[in-house]
Amino acid sequence: MKKSYKKVFALALILVLAFNLAGCGKKNEPTGTDANAGKEATGSQDSPEGDDTPGWQKNADDLVDLTWYINFSWFTTPWGENLVSKTITEETGCNIEFIVPAGTESEKLNSLIASDSLPDLLTLGWYEPQVGQLIEDGLVYALDELAEQYDPYWFKVADSGRVGWFTQADGHIYGYPNSSFSPADYEKYDNIASNQTFLVRKDIYEAIGSPDMTTPEGFVAAVKAAAKQFPEVNGQSLIPVGAHEFTATGNVSFDQYLANFLAVPYEKDGKYYDRLTDPELVRWLKTFRELGAEGYLEDDIFIDKRAQMEEKIAQGRYFCMLYQRTDLADQEKILYANDPNSIYIAVDGPKNSNGDDYTLPGTGINGWTLTMISKNCERPDRAIQLCAYLMSEHGQLMTWLGVEGETWDYADGVATMKPEIRELLTTDRSEYDKLYGADSAYWMFQDNAMALKWAVETPEPLGQMERWTYPYVISTSQYDVTLTADSDEMDIQTMIDNEWGVVLPKLLLAASEEDFDTVWNEFLQKRKDFGVEQLLDTKTEMMKEAKEKLGIK
Repeated sequence: MKKSYKKVFALALILVLAFNLAGCGKKNEPTGTDANAGKEATGSQDSPEGDDTPGWQKNADDLVDLTWYINFSWFTTPWGENLVSKTITEETGCNIEFIVPAGTESEKLNSLIASDSLPDLLTLGWYEPQVGQLIEDGLVYALDELAEQYDPYWFKVADSGRVGWFTQADGHIYGYPNSSFSPADYEKYDNIASNQTFLVRKDIYEAIGSPDMTTPEGFVAAVKAAAKQFPEVNGQSLIPVGAHEFTATGNVSFDQYLANFLAVPYEKDGKYYDRLTDPELVRWLKTFRELGAEGYLEDDIFIDKRAQMEEKIAQGRYFCMLYQRTDLADQEKILYANDPNSIYIAVDGPKNSNGDDYTLPGTGINGWTLTMISKNCERPDRAIQLCAYLMSEHGQLMTWLGVEGETWDYADGVATMKPEIRELLTTDRSEYDKLYGADSAYWMFQDNAMALKWAVETPEPLGQMERWTYPYVISTSQYDVTLTADSDEMDIQTMIDNEWGVVLPKLLLAASEEDFDTVWNEFLQKRKDFGVEQLLDTKTEMMKEAKEKLGIK
């Protein structure tokens, strides 16, 4: 995602009470007829009335005020004070009043729903349970119906893959995503990055001879060499192996990320694969156990929380780690400023026995958020036209780069930010947002795939980590199944996840391989008792449905 906001993708419900909002009128029933709805939001390029003129171009002189709820309490960018928002209002005739929860988001949103006070537009995570509620209770418009009646141009700018994915069983789409990549995007672009990397501290890695760490033997030897040659870093002990935070459900470094580096398949013989039990993953978990038994897995990695980890990364205390590169961006800049050789760089890490290329997932088709239009909106015609504007390439250029001639120009046919504007962006983001408000300050419809057309290479020290992932990125949208809340399968998944959270540290800290095997076999039996086969059968059916929606055979 372009902006590295600290979004909590955990499906936790966060709660705050709300106030009634001014400017929202009575509910309007959908005005599209069944005949008009026949297009079923397939992203057709054909305008029903043969008029290709964008709706926003017809109404710029008719100023309307729209309220827009953003379900993230950290969002503070105002509207109408910077170049981008002023220009959008001038071009569309739409003035925006943002409404943001003062504290816990879920309580605020629940209150708005309960009091029938939803603003005109609303943006929330696709994973929030309120998405389904808003649709089922008829509180939001079908976007395709609004587009049929008020702005056929919407169909020209809507990505057919994303529309198909979010189209409901009734044939309509009620929310359009941001930060979404369809499988077709992965075929079109070769500069899509993954966030998952194997990182080493550059100076230490080079000092021990830049060893091959793709095999268990080479990995163990490199860790031991680093610890022997550099027992301390700036007067503090070296942490030979780093990882993400251990949680109640495990550690992504030692399960999800490791499986992706080992190219563990997501499916086998047309069935959803039980990746956690793959022999290659078990083989490498035993490798880490060996390091743990010899004292190379420090206590820090089992108990440290994010704040402690960030501090130690900024001090350069870890030698190597399977880690999400954007999570250490700020610390990487600190290291780079102190000593460019002390940064973390991405190198080849664990591989499977065949030496297969990594399979690192990029952003999926779900993306991050959905934007919907409430039936409280008195001007749904203008709301859908604003959405189409922001979804279009013109709107994307506006929200990513700003105003042509003022913040960017074409250079050799490529839209390019002016040097002085980029300098401000990289040195004072707050001032940049205040003056200009581009670079996805208004991210509600950010199209990361489209933005690759004018993307500039990420500068060092972050660029190397990003570029390293390009050859290994794959789309895994067909496997990102979401179990139904309160279902038997969700209960099974929860029990397995919680058990894994207990078992993983035991495996890594087992005194012997025999102890490891005992813990592992007990875990397998518990999973069986929980009902893992039922869970996998359900995921297989969901995978097949996802493939059908995505057009994957």
